[in-house]
Amino acid sequence: MKDYESRYRIARKEAVSMDDLVAQYIRHMKLTAGLNQQRIFAAWDELSGVSQYTLDKYCRDGVLYCRMSSSVVRSKVQRQKSVILSMMNVRLEQDPLYDNQQGFLQSIVLQ
Repeated sequence: MKDYESRYRIARKEAVSMDDLVAQYIRHMKLTAGLNQQRIFAAWDELSGVSQYTLDKYCRDGVLYCRMSSSVVRSKVQRQKSVILSMMNVRLEQDPLYDNQQGFLQSIVLQ
């Protein structure tokens, strides 16, 4: 009986916070790339203020590509691109679910 108990007893471990468990689950299920991309898109929509003029967006190798529906809006955002980029990187750095091992945004390309 003692051998049976020692074999099937659940070992006590240290308590782990839910934040750590969620982060481990996201890494284990390999969801970080998709989640990072959604975080980048949400930051663009919120900080740029031109989400209604953004037709399409995708991110590859630290570059955010945005296709705009209005050339006037595109030229206005072009002048503010560096400010928006730095604000987005600050937002991503503060986001606990963003996995910064893949890096932050290096540039924004407006099309």
